[in-house]
Amino acid sequence: MARLMAGAIMLQGTGSDVGKSVLVAGLCRVLANRGLTVRPFKPQNMSNNAAVTADGGEIGRAQALQAIACRVPAHTDMNPVLLKPQADRTAQLVVHGQVRGTLGSGSFRTARAPLLDAVLASYRRLRTEADIVVVEGAGSPAEINLRAGDIANMGFARAAGVPVLLVGDIDRGGVIAAIVGTRTVIDPEDAAMIRGFIINKFRGDPALFEDGYRQIEQLAGWRGFGVVPWLHQTARLPSEDAVVLERPAADGAARLLVACPVLPRIANFDDLDPLKLEPAIGVTMVPPGRPIPAEAALIILPGSKATIADLAALRAEGWDIDILAHHRRGGAILGLCGGYQMLGRRIADPDGIEGAAGAVDGLGLLDIETMLSPQKALRQVSGTALGARFDGYEMHMGETGGADTARPLVRFDDGRQDGAVSADGRVLGTYVHGLLADPRQRGALLARIGAPGGGRDYHAAVDAALDGIAAALEAHLDIDAIIALATETLPSPGDCN
Repeated sequence: MARLMAGAIMLQGTGSDVGKSVLVAGLCRVLANRGLTVRPFKPQNMSNNAAVTADGGEIGRAQALQAIACRVPAHTDMNPVLLKPQADRTAQLVVHGQVRGTLGSGSFRTARAPLLDAVLASYRRLRTEADIVVVEGAGSPAEINLRAGDIANMGFARAAGVPVLLVGDIDRGGVIAAIVGTRTVIDPEDAAMIRGFIINKFRGDPALFEDGYRQIEQLAGWRGFGVVPWLHQTARLPSEDAVVLERPAADGAARLLVACPVLPRIANFDDLDPLKLEPAIGVTMVPPGRPIPAEAALIILPGSKATIADLAALRAEGWDIDILAHHRRGGAILGLCGGYQMLGRRIADPDGIEGAAGAVDGLGLLDIETMLSPQKALRQVSGTALGARFDGYEMHMGETGGADTARPLVRFDDGRQDGAVSADGRVLGTYVHGLLADPRQRGALLARIGAPGGGRDYHAAVDAALDGIAAALEAHLDIDAIIALATETLPSPGDCN
């Protein structure tokens, strides 16, 4: 397609979890539906939910979803800096999709400023191939204590000359103060980058907020671009932030229950999202302080950014006792990535990849041992498991071997094997993420616990949700004005500095 225009727009928020990621995805789909070439971009992200890209790196799950909204393959340029928390004060640093090391909380402020060059390099490349780049900020520009060296919000917007729309969440309350207060506390030159605001997550009749909307315009001096209603379609989208785990669990009444303990460094928990499509299944995320339900038919141990630390947390909660009792009762268990490692007899970390060097005993439900290593496997994969086809990806640090790997769960198309199945066939483990997205594979797993399923296409459900969100944004936002703002005179990609 010939380039129609060249521009960019950035959505920043009055706080975290105001709905920026969903709005960016929806706006990407709106623009793509209008025939524009669109790319998503988030300069800096912090998340343990990530996806493997076609160019062999990793980016935040939200940017992978936004790429789907644009109908293009995910690429590492869409999220050039990714921070993956692995302890209370440390995070793994990923730049252009590859691990660059570990940052402590004290070193991050000094380390992030030099990363602006990497951020701008990715942005330039996206600008050259898109009509419009839709940029997502992180947190809020009102966090002025983090402004020095910022690359996620105004530091990027000013360096790249990208106009900003500020998103406020009316559902949490105080949206007038949040938007007007942002104008009050930020630097005037930063405020000049903000060209308007969007009210998000409105329930009820928007006419009831007309006075408040006009008061924001008057007090902040920014025009409004619309009021977005509560978007129920977001429940069908993969989630990136662990804050969603605080939402009420699904009702498992009259359905087989799948339980997943919420570990402190849980990662890629969107692996479970496809199960929510199944009428015969109730999915519950078990928070700390609660036992794993004894009536669960299947326990899934999810991925983890810090397997050894999360295994210790699992034991501190008493969940190891629940899991072993579940197995004795004949229940099924599936371990994914870090959860797979926990199911083994031993996890060794001789190089201190996750913290202090050492080794710990696993749950002992699979006859396997894991050796953590600095090399990170990042690849998209396809093959068969449980007699059904799948497409997924690997993202892990470590190698696993042992007697139960002679019964591999997964056989890749390239001839490799992965995972393990216990001798009794009730404990399964694999490094593959995205396994349950394929309806054939999901149906094969559910059949093992006596449940029907696998008839609904998860990818089609996500795509339909994006179309529904796009339709709502078309109806409630001034899209023409947003496009006009995005395509105002901007510095050329080579002029960013």
